[in-house]
Amino acid sequence: KLQIVAGSFVLFSLFYHFEPFNYFAFMSQETAKAFRSKPLVDVDPKCLLYIHQREFAATTPADKWISVIGSDDATTCHLVVLRHTGSGAVCLAHCDGSSTWSEVPLLVKAVTSLSDACKEGRLELHLVGGFNDDSKTSHDLSLDILAAFQVQKEDIHLETCCITEMNDVVVNGTHRPVVYGIGVDVKTGDVYPASFPHKGPAEELRSARTFTGGEYLSTSPRAEPPHFVQHMKSTIQFLLDHPNSDSLFPGGQPQLYHRTETGDWERVVQS
Repeated sequence: KLQIVAGSFVLFSLFYHFEPFNYFAFMSQETAKAFRSKPLVDVDPKCLLYIHQREFAATTPADKWISVIGSDDATTCHLVVLRHTGSGAVCLAHCDGSSTWSEVPLLVKAVTSLSDACKEGRLELHLVGGFNDDSKTSHDLSLDILAAFQVQKEDIHLETCCITEMNDVVVNGTHRPVVYGIGVDVKTGDVYPASFPHKGPAEELRSARTFTGGEYLSTSPRAEPPHFVQHMKSTIQFLLDHPNSDSLFPGGQPQLYHRTETGDWERVVQS
């Protein structure tokens, strides 16, 4: 069950007329304001595991190769961080609403499976992303994510809630997210606004899988970050250069990467 620390359900106008929620609404706004005011961190790629849209990953403080898990370029998408305070196991997901109800149980399982030996601690949830878009895509995704966590059997404590209306700013008459990306310090659990100049490994391949299937390139084109158009061009060119998967996955084998001693990602040559 989701324990509402920041009173997130009251972010939405449906609940504003209930007097008991007013205090929690104020606390939610203050918590989101404090998160938005944190300085933006430009993350060193040599310690980073970057998460693309529709991906998630989990690790623990014992991981000697990964110091930060992060993701950005989230407009209507939401960035979800779940962490166990006892084991330090942490998971980050970049959710776009395509599989929220099946994804949330996987996030919970990823963290709890890495925390089985730990008797102390609790699960803490951080939600960042979305804005006040005209189509209400962010609003609907916010409610879906909260509802999906609510039905989990584990007690989950919502610590950070900077979503939709709480992550909205108007620039030249256009609504945009305040925070587009976040990083998570694997050792301490600190969550902060972040940007990522490098999104590897296999950035174009991982981006391309999101745009196969005839979907829109963006749910909110007017709110996308400045590099969005160039990123889309390079992704589309990648798809044109690789009309089938044979050259990318010879013999149907996956691409595997490992991190070198210098912190770079290197593709593993498979025999």
